[in-house]
Amino acid sequence: MNVLLSGIVGSTAYGLAHEGSDIDRLGVFAADTGDLHGLHAPKESHVTTHPDRTLHEAGKWCRLALGGNPTVMELVWLPDELYEVRTPLGDELIGIRSSLLSAKRVRDAYLGYATQQFKRLYDRGDGSFSADTRKRTAKHARHLRRLCHQGFDLYATGRLAIRVDDPEAYHRFGEEVAADAMAALPMLTRFEALFEQTRSALPEQPDEAPAEAWLRRVRAHFYARR
Repeated sequence: MNVLLSGIVGSTAYGLAHEGSDIDRLGVFAADTGDLHGLHAPKESHVTTHPDRTLHEAGKWCRLALGGNPTVMELVWLPDELYEVRTPLGDELIGIRSSLLSAKRVRDAYLGYATQQFKRLYDRGDGSFSADTRKRTAKHARHLRRLCHQGFDLYATGRLAIRVDDPEAYHRFGEEVAADAMAALPMLTRFEALFEQTRSALPEQPDEAPAEAWLRRVRAHFYARR
């Protein structure tokens, strides 16, 4: 497989991992260009467990990133030490990361994901559930807090900080919400207001031209090679 860029994401990257946490990997690969013109298109994503790894084809990755997808966007903002595969084309992708961003799509994506996490928490009720469910609830609460903070910082500054400040505060928040799901609502409401009140450093629309040019270079490279 033509992996262009791959690294460690998730709780390890955020600084929220604990003993026994899974190590999540995310990457982007390029299909052989000739295969894209055949009768049956190649798979656009490959997902495995043990190890936990998700790889998106270059075209799909660009579409997701231009849509503001928080998960795929992490890949091009990782600290250098968390990359496991870096190629020249992967470095070029990192180089155009800011052009992929837009205010509305970042706001909608991060707040949308955070709201989904809150709905999951709310649907679980008053905290009187099994230890395993309580553990998953705390994890979803940490994700909600992270999405709010990271999304707002990206919206306000134009840069995505992967590692969170004060990991212990995230773990405390997770336990509070595991005991009472409604404890998450004030945070979600506060960040909805902050997004509304803050002038974004990002443009209203992403600049698709750099992504288009990069993808064409990828297609040319993997056509000529074959």
